[in-house]
Parts: sequence; structure tokens; C-alpha cells
Amino acid sequence: LNDDKSPFQRTFVNQVKRCAEMSRKLRFIKDQIHKAGLTPSPSPAPQLDIDLEELEIQLEEHEHGLIEMNANSEKLQQTYNELLEFKMVLQKVHNPTLCISSFPFSRKKNLVFQLKFKPCKHISVRIDRSEMLPGPSNQTGVRFISGIICKSKVLRFERMLFRTTRGNMLFNQAPTDDQILDPATNELVEKIVFVVFFSGEQARVKILKICEAFGANCYPVPEDTIRRRQITREVLSHLADLETTLEAGLHHRDKALISIGFHLAKWMNMVRREKAVYDTLNMLNFDVTKKCLVGEGWCPIFAKTKIQEALQRATTDSNSQVGVIFHVMHSVESPPTYFKTNHLTNAYQEIVDAYGVAKYQEANPAVYTIITFPFLFAVMFGDWGHGICLLLGALFLIAREKKLGSQKLGSFMEMLFGGRYVLLLMSLFSIYCGFIYNEFFSVPFHIFGSSAYRCRDATCSDSHSVGLVKYQDTYPFGVDPSWRGSRSELPFLNSLKMKMSILFGIAQMNLGIILSYFNARYFGNSLDIKYQFVPQMIFLNSLFGYLSLLIIIKWCTGSQADLYHVMIYMFLSPFEDLGENKLFWGQSVLQVILLLLAVIAVPWMLFPKPFILKRLHTERFQGRSYAALGTSDIYDDEEPDSAREPNLEEFNFSEVFVHQMIHAIEFVLGAVSNTASYLRLWALSLAHSELSTVFYEKVLLLAWGYDNLVIRLVGLAVFSFATAFILLMMETLSAFLHALRLHWVEFQNKFYSGDGYKFRPFSFAALNEDED
Repeated sequence: LNDDKSPFQRTFVNQVKRCAEMSRKLRFIKDQIHKAGLTPSPSPAPQLDIDLEELEIQLEEHEHGLIEMNANSEKLQQTYNELLEFKMVLQKVHNPTLCISSFPFSRKKNLVFQLKFKPCKHISVRIDRSEMLPGPSNQTGVRFISGIICKSKVLRFERMLFRTTRGNMLFNQAPTDDQILDPATNELVEKIVFVVFFSGEQARVKILKICEAFGANCYPVPEDTIRRRQITREVLSHLADLETTLEAGLHHRDKALISIGFHLAKWMNMVRREKAVYDTLNMLNFDVTKKCLVGEGWCPIFAKTKIQEALQRATTDSNSQVGVIFHVMHSVESPPTYFKTNHLTNAYQEIVDAYGVAKYQEANPAVYTIITFPFLFAVMFGDWGHGICLLLGALFLIAREKKLGSQKLGSFMEMLFGGRYVLLLMSLFSIYCGFIYNEFFSVPFHIFGSSAYRCRDATCSDSHSVGLVKYQDTYPFGVDPSWRGSRSELPFLNSLKMKMSILFGIAQMNLGIILSYFNARYFGNSLDIKYQFVPQMIFLNSLFGYLSLLIIIKWCTGSQADLYHVMIYMFLSPFEDLGENKLFWGQSVLQVILLLLAVIAVPWMLFPKPFILKRLHTERFQGRSYAALGTSDIYDDEEPDSAREPNLEEFNFSEVFVHQMIHAIEFVLGAVSNTASYLRLWALSLAHSELSTVFYEKVLLLAWGYDNLVIRLVGLAVFSFATAFILLMMETLSAFLHALRLHWVEFQNKFYSGDGYKFRPFSFAALNEDED
């Protein structure tokens, strides 16, 4: 109701900011727990309920303490790293490659070297060593600078030193024995100890600048061995003290994080809920007295009584002086769509919602999708051996439903687990269609009795291609096993599955058009019934419904008529005699009538509806050139953005006519393309059957023909791999996607607009961590 205000102008913006700040602090604490490698206890310690203000104070204290501990730890770690590097430099000067005792030096002096670090005291080490800081420029002699640098930079560092001093230097290096922890990235880094010998003040200045540019740390090393050993002992002593201090600091921080981790989930849930409440309150508006909040929303009709009881209970518990007023209002806006689902129907509803959410009180395709989707999948996947494998996988997911539902699964497993009941029905229908096709991993079985065919004589006892005659009634259920291996197997199965696909397609498209009639009747739209439903039924069934009738008659009569010839010459030569392709008496006359009806149905869909809509609009607003003035009794109590505001749209005839023309052309062309699209049922079923046959005959049987155990095991392994990954995974996914397309495009576009929006009630259970 306050959509005209920005988020920063709304009433509870300060409370939302406070909750957002507390969420940030909780995320910071959670990140610190993960960085420390800790896991909060699954059973939180009991704690008294605290309000938001107390939690805000506690979070501020915890964040400040963690930041201070992290800062101290970083300082201690940096000081520890410096002492560790200094120790490595002192130890490596004994290396012959870094030896400096053979070089002459001009003079010696006493130098005080100080290392400062917190919280320890200052370390003061007095060193008598060769001069590292050269004297005046007129002095002569070889000087040196020692230090340590990252291994990845040493080649560029040496090249830069050589070019800067024009080769007047000697660079020695040696790798360190241990890696050093980088406090910034918290990773171990390999480093190199180096010594640079040079002569002259200018060279010293240049070398120090290069060391600074490359991030190299320079440390003074005395030439005297005794003093060097003395400093080494002092550095080792301070390193031991620092290690103890660092371990104590880390232990204290981990202890604090563990104590916070016991309540972290509870605190995050509390803040998340408070923020969601204030976000919802920001959608409300004050009444004219500025004492009450006014809000509008949607609720299911069956939940109205529960909502009233909850509001009364909240009023009583909060001791409010103002009662809650719950008023049902009439809206011109379309309400949101809400379907009650369970574990079985939810996945199918999600499949439909992925195409588009149903308009309010529109026919829900998910009711029919529960059966038609797995059935069309099974038509393409029909094999009861493969169906049993899918059934075992679905039963496994359903049996472990509670355990898997409480775990965080990967994207693939989460998708598979969410569709476990879809997989269950797909497997059951696949077993059914597998019995129809009589295929068990492409192998036929005499399950429902013996074959209806046998050999004419003894000469064809070993043959499956010639000499077979029918000697008894047709095989009672499914395809006769004798078709397997015969010369007419592929033509027979092709003809069967192709015609069956057309029948299924026409039946499902007719169902979609019939559902459009129920939609139009429910919404009281008689124009859609007269000028959309009726011509669509006439056009579709005059052509493709007639084709379905011819297929059924041909199956029942055993006629040899060419249906391709019948359908083609129905358009090219409608008055020509059918001859041997005639299936029933009066067929030629019926074809002419159906063709005329199909031609009439096209302008029937196109022209009447736009002109009738224009006439109705003109009659409705005739004489209404002036708008009515609103009175205080009607409009004063309405909110500016209320759903009760009337919304009158102008009638644009050209837009309506173009829309109707597009719809009519789309249906006419779609009737042809959609019918052809259902042939994918035949194509994928044939491909699945042939792939299964190839893997069985060319892999398993071929390997089993050898009298060698290794070859047989290899053949069995290849057959199992091909069945699992190609037939059970890739073919399943392919058939699933094709069945999805048939429902979205061929079925739902006949009646389903899908331009609604979901009902999303305010619920704490629906909140997730992403809303923090």
C-alpha cells in the first residue's frame, strides 16, 4: 500500500537496518568459525530466551572481541615470521654458498639491533659485526646486504639487481628449510635467503630500494661467528616464547568461537524472522489516525477462519487496546494461484509451473500430467527389464526419503530425489509398455502363453524368417514373440508404433481442446466456445481425427489400403475414386464433407470474434463520454494503491484482430506440426529397442560365444556399462525431455495460458539463509 515510498522512507526502515547489521555480524562470526576449522555442536546448549536488544549488545561484544583477537594474532604472527626469517638468515650464512668471511671489510663498529613486537617486551641484541651500513662515499671495500625473499620473485629480483649495478655485484642464494605462514592469505610460502655483495654507497641505496620494491626483508648479520651464534640463541628463545603466546591466543579464540557456535543457528534464525516481520510490516500503511496499520493481502478461503483465530489470539497475548478488524474485500485484480499438493503430486505441479503458473481458477494440467507424462515416457522407453531397474532406484529413494530429505544433496541428486515419485510412475508404466512390446532387455518371452505361429514343416524348424504360419488365436497380450528375428519384424513394429503415436497424439490434443471448453464455460466466455472451441474441434478432427479413424478401421479389418495415398489425394483429388484404398462405404463423400468443414473452420476461427468484441465494447460504453464523479462515500476510504481501484482499458480493434489472426494461424499450422511431433514416440521407442538389441546381440551374445571366462566377463562388463549409462541414464533423460516437450507445447498450448502467479504466504518455514 506504500509502493510510492522508497525503502528508506518506510516506517520500519530502522528496524530493518538493525536486523541487517546483526545478520552481517552473525555472518562474520560464522565465517570465523569456518576459517578456524570448527563445527558448531548439533545440540545447542540450553539458553534463556533473549530479546532483540540483548542479542544486539551481545553480538556487538562478540564482534569487537573477535576483531581485537584477530588483530593481536596477526601482529604476533607477523613478529613471529620476522624472527623466523631472521633465524633462517643467521643459519644460512654458514652455508658455503653464502659465506662472507672471505671478503675484506673496511672497518667494524658496534651496532644495536632492535626488534619490537607486541605483547612481548622489546628485544635488544648488541652485535659486533662487519659494517652493513657503509660510511662515506670515499671509503673502499666490499659490503653486503642479507635478507629473504619469496621464491617466485627471486629470478626477477636477481635480474633487476644485475641490471641496476651493471654487473658490479655478487648474488648468492639458498633455499630455506621450512615454509613460512603468510598471515594475509593464511598459506605457507616458500622463501629464499640471499646475500648481495657490492661496493659503494650508491649501489647500497639502489639495492635497498629494489629490496623494498620486491617485498624482500633485509636483516643485519654480524661477521663474527661468536656474536652470530649469540644472536641466534636469543632469537630462538624469543621464538619459543612467541609460539607459546600464539598457541594460547588461538586456544582462547577457538574456545570463544565454540561457545558462540552453540547458539549461532538459533540467533541467525531469530534475526532472520525479525527481519522478515519488519519487511512485511513495511508493506503496510497507517490509517488516517496514524494509530493502526492497514494491510491488504490474499488468503485461501479454507484458511480464513484459522487466520481470524490467530489474529484474535495475537491481540489477546499482546494485550492490545485496539482489536483486529478482518474484512473481506472484493478486488478487480486476479488473485494468486494456490494448489494443495503432497509428495506425489508436487513434482508434477512443478513440471507444469516451470512452463507457467496457472491463472486463478484455470484448469490445472498437472491433474492429467500425473498419468499422461509417465505414460508417454514409457511409450518411448518401453522395456520391462529397464523398467525394473528404474523401479529399484525409485524405491531406494523413497525408502530413504527421511534421511535424504534432511541432508544437503548435490544438484543432480537433489533433482533426482525431488522427482522420485515421477521416477516411480515412469518405471511402472515402462514395465507395462515393456509387456506390451514383449521386451526384456530386448529379449522376448512367452509370458502369456505360446506363440500363434509355428513352422509349416520340418524344414523351417531352425528358421525364423520363412515358413511360419498362424495355427491358433492371436497372442493374448502384447506383441507375439515370433516377430523377433523375422524379416517383417521392423516393418511390423514401425507400422504399429507409428500409428499408435498418431492415435495418442490426436487423443491428447483433443483432451487439450476439450479442457479449453471447460475453461471458457467456467469463466462465462461464450465467444471462446462458439468461435474457438467449436472450429478447433472441427478442423482437428476433420483431418487428423479422420486419419485416426482410418487407422482403427484398417487394424480391425486387416485391409491393405495405403493411408498415405488416401490422405494425400484427399487434398489433391477429393472427387477421385479410391479404388483398392477404399475402407468403407461412403468414404469418398465423407472425405469431401470433412475437407469442406476444415476449410470453413479457418475463417470461423479468424473473423467473427474480433468484430463481435468491437460491437460489444461500443454498446457497453455508448453514451459514456464523461466519467462519473466519485463521492466521498465510495472513494474516500480507499487506499491510493488499493486493489479495489477500477482499471478500464481502451479497446484496440487492430490489436485484437492481429492477436486472433496469430492464434488462428498458429492453431492451423500447429495441428499439422504437433501431430508430426508425436511421431517422436515412434522414433524414440524404435531407437531404444534397436540399441537394446545391438548391445544384447553384438556384445553379450558375441562374448558368450567364446569358451573363455575372461572374454565372457569383459562382454558382461561392457553390456552392463552400456545398459546403465546409455540406456538407463541417457535414454531416460532423452525420453523425459521429449515427454516434457509434448506436454508443454503440444498439449498445454491448446488451453493453458499460464500467465498467473503463485500464492506465496508469509511463512517462517519458507525463509532460508539466502535472505540474510
